[in-house]
Amino acid sequence: MRSLSPSRWSALALFGVAALLPLAVRDSFFLDSLILILIWGALSAAWNVAGGYAGQVSLGHAAFFGIGAYSAALMGARFQQSPWLGLALGVGLSIVAGALIGYLSNRLRGPYFALSTIAFAQVLLIVASRWRGFTSGSEGIPVPFRPGFWTLGLGHVAWVYLTLGVALACYGVEVYLERSRVGYQLAGVREDEDAAEALGIATRRLKVQAVTLSAALTSVVGSFWAQYVGFVDPFYVFSIDLSIRFALNTIIGGMGTALGPFLGSVLITSLETYLRATFSGMKTGFAGIYLVIYGSVLILVVRFAPEGLTGLAARLRALRVRAPA
Repeated sequence: MRSLSPSRWSALALFGVAALLPLAVRDSFFLDSLILILIWGALSAAWNVAGGYAGQVSLGHAAFFGIGAYSAALMGARFQQSPWLGLALGVGLSIVAGALIGYLSNRLRGPYFALSTIAFAQVLLIVASRWRGFTSGSEGIPVPFRPGFWTLGLGHVAWVYLTLGVALACYGVEVYLERSRVGYQLAGVREDEDAAEALGIATRRLKVQAVTLSAALTSVVGSFWAQYVGFVDPFYVFSIDLSIRFALNTIIGGMGTALGPFLGSVLITSLETYLRATFSGMKTGFAGIYLVIYGSVLILVVRFAPEGLTGLAARLRALRVRAPA
């Protein structure tokens, strides 16, 4: 059997620790942090399918997140149905939206594609915030808590394993893209689209498929997030800040790598939680100091590890191997 690469061993350790921690720790705050790390990691991995592997950098991915969140929330709050049905509906709508965006924007590259995705997310934000009769407008939708797996009324330990399963599924998709023929073709499209097309690769079709798959995965995690948090606000779930967070986790961890989005999520979510808990209660004038520290740390990471944490780890391994020589 072929031995696992260091990144695979790291992923095994990361997910293994996440699976074992609920057996030893019952603190609600700690488990909540673990759940959020897994959720943000899965969302960043979903973004990475299009942004990292296909080079389709989207700054409007919150649109698909919001579609999934609203579908699950409305199904429970308005129609008293299972959020699983809302999840399926959200995936269907996101597939259609992702395919439409991918098809209409497949001639756009770089910042022009990113701008088109931002516009789509802003349109959905306006619709959700103004359609008061159905979405309750800017007031948002409280998600009713109904105990049971079918209604996703679960405790913290169950949520850890549910979100861990979703994170593993997103990680599995990324591993497939790293090792499959489709993944190599996407890498060719990302590096040089004109050269890839000259070699006979269906570049436009691949880009549409990547954006569609990324949209579907993002919608799935958005549905789970809505049920876990218990409230859906249009100005949050469709915000550009949320889309930037997906991208930032991936860039910090390492774009185009399976483990990168999860490493970025561990670093950013843990740092944000710690700094907010430590500094948010300070007197006026220092209340936002944790944001300054948070931003400074991120700038340092991007400055000294532009290839991400996975690239930094690979560089350190190479130096260690060359040291004896």
